[in-house]
Amino acid sequence: MFLNEATKLRAQTIIKGLEKRNMEGVFCETKEDALTKALSYIEEGSSVTWGGSMSISEIGLMDAVKNGNYEIIDRSVAKNYDEQREIFSKAVLADYYLMSSNAITLDGELINIDGTGNRVACLTYGPKNVIMIVGMNKVVNDVEDGIKRVRNFASPPNTLRLGLKTPCSMTGRCGDCYGDTCICSQIVVTRRQSAAMRGRIKIILVGESLGY
Repeated sequence: MFLNEATKLRAQTIIKGLEKRNMEGVFCETKEDALTKALSYIEEGSSVTWGGSMSISEIGLMDAVKNGNYEIIDRSVAKNYDEQREIFSKAVLADYYLMSSNAITLDGELINIDGTGNRVACLTYGPKNVIMIVGMNKVVNDVEDGIKRVRNFASPPNTLRLGLKTPCSMTGRCGDCYGDTCICSQIVVTRRQSAAMRGRIKIILVGESLGY
């Protein structure tokens, strides 16, 4: 009981930090509540796309949008690099972009690390709305802790999931690699959202462990 209460208090602290950074945050105790909340943000008939994320799949959001009344922009159907670029150009102008955050600080800063940069690009600018599903297991003290968490605890299982040969896929910890299969090319810290785009980024904090 006390752990649950502490989690709720921690979430409220993060939400206050997000507010001063022109982002919105809500807390949902369960995956089911998080799914309901996420869908309440998305208008039927709107265009929806996403960045690589286990979290949005784990709460059922991927299945819900694919089976719902939405215009889906899915880069996974691309057969080559040129088709990926064409689909990405549409994703940048989507109504809704779905993703998670690799880490989030107690003060409301977002830490994300990408291989190609398509996900962090859409986070920082482009789609009208960004909806993030973030399990409370991704909460860290500060940006430095967040980067360490992503590189040592999120990247290794992700490289294994993607079947990539990297130092972290063999040792379970960051090897600070520069190889062609490295997935840590872009490190982006979202300190705030500009006032002109206030509320564009909505973070749904979930009181369960999600993703890596």
